[in-house]
Amino acid sequence: MDSENLSVGPEIYGEILQGCVYERDLLTCQQIHAQVLKYGAFFARNEYIETKLVIFYAKCGAFDVANNLFSRLRVKNVFSWAAIIGLKCRIGLNEEALKGFSEMQENGFLPDNFVVPNALKACGALQWLGYGKGIHGYVVKVGFDGCVYVASSLIDMYGKCGVLEYARKAFDGMFERNVIAWNSMIVGYMQNGMNEQAIGVFYDMRVEGVVPTQVSISSFLSASANLGAIDEGKQGHAIAALGGLELDNILGSSVINFYSKVGLIEDAQLVFDRMREKDVVTWNLIISSYVQCGLIEKALNTCHLMRLENLRFDCVTLSSILTAAANSSNIKLGKEGHCYCIRNSLQSDVVVASSIVDMYAKCGRIGCARQVFSSTTDKDVILWNTLLAAYADVGHSGVALKLFYQMQLESVPPNVTSWNLVIFGFIRNHQLNEAKDFFSQMQSLGAHPNLITWTTLITGLAHNGFHDEAVQIFQKMQESGIKPNTISISSALSACTNVTSLWHGRAIHGYAIRHDLGSQISVSTALVDMYAKCGYLSQAKRVFDNNLSKELPVYNAMISAYALHGQAGEALAVYKHLEEAGVEPDGITFTSVLSACSHTGRVNEGLEIFVDMVSKHHFWPSMEHYGCVVSLLSRSGHLDEAFRLILTMPYEPDARIIGSLLSTCREHNERELGEHLSKYLLELEPDNSGNYVAISNAYAAAGRWDEVSEIRDLMKEKGFEKSPGCSWIQIGKKLHSFIAGDGSHPNTEEIQATLALLGIDMNFSA
Repeated sequence: MDSENLSVGPEIYGEILQGCVYERDLLTCQQIHAQVLKYGAFFARNEYIETKLVIFYAKCGAFDVANNLFSRLRVKNVFSWAAIIGLKCRIGLNEEALKGFSEMQENGFLPDNFVVPNALKACGALQWLGYGKGIHGYVVKVGFDGCVYVASSLIDMYGKCGVLEYARKAFDGMFERNVIAWNSMIVGYMQNGMNEQAIGVFYDMRVEGVVPTQVSISSFLSASANLGAIDEGKQGHAIAALGGLELDNILGSSVINFYSKVGLIEDAQLVFDRMREKDVVTWNLIISSYVQCGLIEKALNTCHLMRLENLRFDCVTLSSILTAAANSSNIKLGKEGHCYCIRNSLQSDVVVASSIVDMYAKCGRIGCARQVFSSTTDKDVILWNTLLAAYADVGHSGVALKLFYQMQLESVPPNVTSWNLVIFGFIRNHQLNEAKDFFSQMQSLGAHPNLITWTTLITGLAHNGFHDEAVQIFQKMQESGIKPNTISISSALSACTNVTSLWHGRAIHGYAIRHDLGSQISVSTALVDMYAKCGYLSQAKRVFDNNLSKELPVYNAMISAYALHGQAGEALAVYKHLEEAGVEPDGITFTSVLSACSHTGRVNEGLEIFVDMVSKHHFWPSMEHYGCVVSLLSRSGHLDEAFRLILTMPYEPDARIIGSLLSTCREHNERELGEHLSKYLLELEPDNSGNYVAISNAYAAAGRWDEVSEIRDLMKEKGFEKSPGCSWIQIGKKLHSFIAGDGSHPNTEEIQATLALLGIDMNFSA
């Protein structure tokens, strides 16, 4: 037009610029912009052209140019405000976007249904619920709530702010819902852990005839993966395939993530192989999936294939490689990964640095871990926690506590994970009082314990013999509003180990049933164990029978329960059922079965299982298994065979095996062997009071009272005391306890008289 000397007005330039907006043609637009400037202020200062230029540069993401032009606008209108607010939202300047939203109104311009969604998006990103509610009020006031795009943005904002009841109310109030609205609702539920509701909305969407998009399927797959819902996830994959949705990087990664999370790694690999185009994110996902499934070689081979595709490792790739090295304690691989990070200047990345620290710690090189930590300039709370975890895991509670205070001196406030790790460090070092004190300090300083905090403390107390306190902490956790999970329930049940705690165990069982956790394997196993140890074998069997999908831990618990109660026949029957069900036994299974045979003198069955253990199941016996067989042989009078087994087994006998054989020597009057074993036992464990009691009992049975007196005097010199025996009986709701040598029970005289009468009656019957 210039060559023909045709007159071109501002409107023509505006239309051409609009075409550039549609095509995102930056070069042509810049040429037109230059032409406009060339023609002087008449064009350059034209409101229409100025607005079009701002809109164009904003759409192309050229923030500096767009922002500069916008700031120099003589006349700002709704379109220019919408363009600059939208641009700021897209590049993450959300506070600036909301500031512009307010300034726009202060300058007399009412935001339209294009501006409002961007403002709501900024509120969601910042989680500014109050501001978002204010915009919602504006939406209702001006009547935009009928606009499907605005309503969808409201759902998305409330979802990102975690207020799903408001999101659902906005969703239900829509007269017309497009796929974006449905997606916003599904994503909102999924991102807030409400996975069942997300799946429900997806199914409602299908019923309404709305065709799902890649976003719908991806969110549905994530929700299915989080729930371990294999059938639902497979349906989602099928819907995507039947709907002709291409397995691009986004959808393909979602499908791979689903299959890997539910343990179907081979299916994940098939999907990965069928994807035509794979970016670094997709490669990282499959590598990470292999690492999480323990397939280290496959992960490393995939890394090699990734390099053959001319793709460079990034921080995520290196984190997966370092995690593989940590999980397999492969220090050589870990060092190679560390060297790669140094060569490619990745070691300064905090995520990579945390992975390197974790790798060295898990490979037993905590000094190297500390060195990497110290050389990292910008330390965030994750890196501090990684080093805290390293020291806590090996029980170096003092160093962990020092780090906890040091991070605060360096202006890094600890989070709940930091507190949890220090508590864990104390527990690993068996400092239970310190762990409880630190937990109390945590609460007093306003740091709110989470589920992991409570569970760590409950588990630590239960495993270290503080059973009553473990149950009390479990009750306090519920009072605080934290819902127990399967781990905390199982740990609390493990603290209920005798008749005195049966009531608590039954209460925990009731909680598990009410919250649909009773059928979980870990809970079922703990329930069987708890009822057996509390003397309620029939209830243990009922729990076992009611568990429809029995796995090895439940079988082990039931076999152990029968062994504890001396019912070897029933224990062997469960073992046989386990084999028939195709469940492969482990070391715990064999220990329990052999123990059951030992307590009831079933020598042939026990020896047969011991042989099958190696020949049929290819399981190499441990010291504990040999100990069970020694006990089995010695209790049935085969002392020579038992002693011969001790001499030929591939382990040095421990005090437990020697003590077992010594007790049977007393019963079978084998003085010479008993004398030899007594000396050996004291050499093995000179500070174990139980050994002195066992030897004293052996001498007493042989009538060697001078030796008994010597052993008792030796115990007094060493400061040893024999723990008195204790037993309980529950009558109605009252529990009665009896301690050896204690006559403080109010009915002692009556009990003794009854026992005397029973003794006379038994002697008379004999």
